Amino acid sequence: MKKEVNEPEDELRSEYDFSQMAGGVRGKYVERYQAGTNLVLLDPDIAKAFPTDESVNEALRLLLQIAQRQQPNNSAT
Repeated sequence: MKKEVNEPEDELRSEYDFSQMAGGVRGKYVERYQAGTNLVLLDPDIAKAFPTDESVNEALRLLLQIAQRQQPNNSAT
């Protein structure tokens, strides 16, 4: 009996010619990932309204403030 040797197959398609790709940076977001930064994909209409991370953060902070004001005060019982 012969042992079967399972060699990994090359799954890359022939049209993927990485030698033609310029400007790729290995580990571009590794520092953010290690810092625990969450990357979120916005729908196109939302990305159009909030084009920068600063504008998204500002809008979410305002929403948090509004939500906190709307919560009933539980310490008044």
